[in-house]
Amino acid sequence: MSTEVPRQYKPNLVLVNRRKAAGWESRKRAARELHRVGHQRGIRETPTVEAIEKTMYRHETGRVAVTDPIYRQLYCLAYDAKPHDLFGELTSGAEDRPHFSARSHKFVTAFVGAGGAARLREVAGCAAAVGEWHTCYSAPVEHPEGDCTLYVWPCGSVVFHLVEPVQLSTIAALAVWRVASYGDNIKWAIDYLAPTAPVEDESAVYVLGAHWVVEPAWPAEFLGTALRIMSTPKVLLHRDRPMDDEHLAHAELVEQSLIAESYDHTGIESFGVPGISVGYASWSGVVYHPISAERSLTEPEIISCELAIQSMWAYGDAIARQIEQGRDPRVPPEYGWRYLRGVRSRLTVSRLRETGQHQAMRRAILRTCDLMPALDQAIETLRDTDRG
Repeated sequence: MSTEVPRQYKPNLVLVNRRKAAGWESRKRAARELHRVGHQRGIRETPTVEAIEKTMYRHETGRVAVTDPIYRQLYCLAYDAKPHDLFGELTSGAEDRPHFSARSHKFVTAFVGAGGAARLREVAGCAAAVGEWHTCYSAPVEHPEGDCTLYVWPCGSVVFHLVEPVQLSTIAALAVWRVASYGDNIKWAIDYLAPTAPVEDESAVYVLGAHWVVEPAWPAEFLGTALRIMSTPKVLLHRDRPMDDEHLAHAELVEQSLIAESYDHTGIESFGVPGISVGYASWSGVVYHPISAERSLTEPEIISCELAIQSMWAYGDAIARQIEQGRDPRVPPEYGWRYLRGVRSRLTVSRLRETGQHQAMRRAILRTCDLMPALDQAIETLRDTDRG
């Protein structure tokens, strides 16, 4: 008696839902529509209705991937979609795929004002942080999800640095987790600060993510592409859709297609060195993988850079909000334009012993985060206000 376990297929829910969204409840009706579209567009090799119906069954149930160029073209035409919206090979479960491991660094950033910062430093028992780019104070804090350190700058910026280990089979899973967790992280930070140093504008609290890839899951020829996707994970997701299994399945299809297409984007800056590291920065975050641990950047170097930049993002944004409300910004004199001028110099001027890799990292992150225009405007406005 045979004990062979039947193979389990994973349905392509994207194709199924696209068909139903078009109003074609049966595959036979959909097959007729694909056949009609093929003839209308002059595709000579358009299969018969019966052949399309049978093949559609195999595609939708996950028995085979959509690799035939004719069917890829017919589906895209009939569903008015791009290839990366529809196709992928999801016949194996997540447990069968190689996993990548990484450390997720979340910088949960808020602005509480100089007074709030002073109270927070005292209540949290902060001590002077060693080795950071400009003066700040820090203390470990309890967080339900991982190791967390609170950083406080006297000008009023606050950053919670949350570190969480992750091990996942797809970047899509990371993207979904990221979106789902960011809201919780922001709420936690607002609640933590409320008793001592309430944030000045809750809508301005945000999370910036960075990922240190410990063990990649991709062959060397796809590593750069995978990390570029990881630096802009929202490219895999649809706006205004719930983060459910169907959304994840679709995101995994998009991921596979973008990897095959060697995804790149003008908003992504590389700061890796061939044979030593792979690193990318974008508006959405930073990702880094040390190929040669002895010669690459270190994790603390990237963390310190992000702490310095995000702290000034919060301060510059608080000043910009006052300007946009038609008010002259009011800040403590010791944190006026001269303070910001000094910070700008620290962020932009190379250090005597700074390595080329460190310089490339700093410049890539600064270019992609768009901080400098906000700092320049804040300096100019505060200088004018000081004169007035």
